[in-house]
Amino acid sequence: MILRAVLALILPFASPVLAEGFLLQPPIDCDLSGEGCYIQQYMDRDPGPGVTDYSCAGLSYDGHKGTDFAVPTLARMRAGVRVIASASGVVAGVRDGMPDTGFSPETEALIEGRECGNGVLVRHDDGWETQYCHMRQGSVTVSNGQRVTQGEMLGLVGQSGRAQFPHVHLSVRKDGAKIDPFDPDGTLTCATPGDSTLWADAPAYQPGGLIDVGLAAQVPEYSQVKAGTAARIALAADAPAVVVYGFLFGAQKGDILRLSIEGPEGTVIAQDVEIQRRQAQAFRAVGKTRRRGHWAVGIYDGVATLLRDGTVIDRMQTKAVVQ
Repeated sequence: MILRAVLALILPFASPVLAEGFLLQPPIDCDLSGEGCYIQQYMDRDPGPGVTDYSCAGLSYDGHKGTDFAVPTLARMRAGVRVIASASGVVAGVRDGMPDTGFSPETEALIEGRECGNGVLVRHDDGWETQYCHMRQGSVTVSNGQRVTQGEMLGLVGQSGRAQFPHVHLSVRKDGAKIDPFDPDGTLTCATPGDSTLWADAPAYQPGGLIDVGLAAQVPEYSQVKAGTAARIALAADAPAVVVYGFLFGAQKGDILRLSIEGPEGTVIAQDVEIQRRQAQAFRAVGKTRRRGHWAVGIYDGVATLLRDGTVIDRMQTKAVVQ
């Protein structure tokens, strides 16, 4: 069982500013309040080579023109998370059939010109459009010309097209111009909450955080962590090591990932790991090898805490049993 506490720097939003009555709900049928799903990246508001989101933090990348609503692992993606219409409208474009292999040097040529992957375009009144990208192969449930209502299922979250993690990328446009739904007035004020919003009930801003935490008998492969298959199992008393790992998003240079394990006989290990460079996603692990005898039988608690400038911004913990 994983317990989570999303702590400082998660701030409420102001009341929505109406945009001709056009208001959105998140395009993913999943809790964004600190359990399960999260916003991996916001729209880049810097017109030059720099990167800034609407709050003047760095949870974006250069040229990113939408908002990425992510699920934590490939396992969660395969279990099925619904993509839903952010507003009522008429379907104006559909693509399906692309594999969920994501973006890599090997797939780059295959997805050229189809970077959105499997997706749906919905047109709304008064020149508004929403586009939903990277949906799961074979999951799209709507067709061209179909009228959809806000909250209606369009398909499932996937990793098709130019996607390096499972998510739905939401683009919002007005008369063809790209709009940031978190601050649509076009004036970057660096306010959190922003001075305007297209959201009927805006998701809270989180500048980074933890995706997962786990205990294992060895340092897992990164591919296992991203897939959600890294060990969170009953550890054996004769395991060669006890390891705790943290999987995080929005990592900034200088962030501290504090990792610890508490066992039946006290602290097994407690260590701070400094993040050396900005990363969209990353994982770090620390552990202790078994030198003699066996691990004490009982419950082991693994804790991952993410700190930025000395402030805790996220914390997750898990348990495993040695028997």
